[in-house]
Amino acid sequence: MALKKPQQSLKRWTEQEWRTPSGKPSSQTGEVYAPSATIKKLKSTPAGRKKLAEANKKKRAATKKGKQFASHGLHKGKKR
Repeated sequence: MALKKPQQSLKRWTEQEWRTPSGKPSSQTGEVYAPSATIKKLKSTPAGRKKLAEANKKKRAATKKGKQFASHGLHKGKKR
């Protein structure tokens, strides 16, 4: 039986390797979680490293305020 669109999306999401840029737990570093491919792509350019640093800054600020989620802009199309 073919999977419906939401099920396909969830399957793709779970197959990705999600991690922080440093590879350490976010609870220790305050960094964002993202797919490894996204992190690798962002780290490869100066503009990408800047975007990743801004996302981490927003994540740390939100965490400091006691929020579980941060609107950092790395996950395109997701409303949080």
